[in-house]
Amino acid sequence: MKWLEVALRVDADSAETVAEMLATYTYQGVVLERGDIPDVDAWDEGNIPPASYYNVRAYLPQDAQLEQAQSKIRVYLERFGYEAPVFRPVEEQDWAEAWKAHYHPLRIGERIVVRPLWETVELQPGDVEIALDPGMAFGTGTHPTTQLCLQALSDWLDPNTDVLDLGCGSAILSIAAAKLGAESVYAIDNDPVAVEAAADNLQQNGVAAQVELATGSLEEVQALSRQFDFALVNILARIIIPMAQAGLSEVIKPGGTAIFAGLIRSQQAEVEETLQSNGLEVIDRRTMDEWVLLKARRTSADT
Repeated sequence: MKWLEVALRVDADSAETVAEMLATYTYQGVVLERGDIPDVDAWDEGNIPPASYYNVRAYLPQDAQLEQAQSKIRVYLERFGYEAPVFRPVEEQDWAEAWKAHYHPLRIGERIVVRPLWETVELQPGDVEIALDPGMAFGTGTHPTTQLCLQALSDWLDPNTDVLDLGCGSAILSIAAAKLGAESVYAIDNDPVAVEAAADNLQQNGVAAQVELATGSLEEVQALSRQFDFALVNILARIIIPMAQAGLSEVIKPGGTAIFAGLIRSQQAEVEETLQSNGLEVIDRRTMDEWVLLKARRTSADT
């Protein structure tokens, strides 16, 4: 498949907002790279200065919706005074190679290490390693929403639980859940490209027997007549809200836990209100930059 890269530079305060907008129209994730410091890894963690601007990149499939998506992106950026984007055709192989130049091993919290397949890393006792080739699927561990979810799993997932990963992308969260002790994981995504990448990653990490992988969305999960102890929903606010209204709580066991991520601070109140009104009591919150994670509990069997 052929792709169109969308690239622009934005100030640090606007980077997360622009990334969230681009995620609405582009394909499986947005890349944010500091433009003011070419090699952040060369700095000691405590000495990295605040960012002044970011280079933002995202990808559009060259399909029948391409012109409409380009137009909407241009209109949004112009309306809010951002610079005009640059659109550049790329082949899928070029996209994959571009990822490799910027994707390196990453430690998240005390024990989770995310490693691209083409690199090696020295592990410490107790480390949980996730080895990935994300392909065109969202979920590399570099985005704040994924990091929030991985840390939440490490802190909150009880062993021997039944986990739902709704919108699994590369299956990074499913792999983490399986390696952190989940008894079983049901991973589902409505994008066949993501499901294909997820299948490869599950095999690579030796957890394919623990994780059942499917193509679909909430409707397919509801058709299973199955409930889960722990649900992961790392998507976008505009998708979380209608899912909650469509009975998402019903696939979670009474008293079970759901993690919601992919929303920014300005969307938090609306998402919380929707969850609370649809059988999911928000009991904890975490933030990273402008991104928010919500922990909710299924309140009763009657909601």
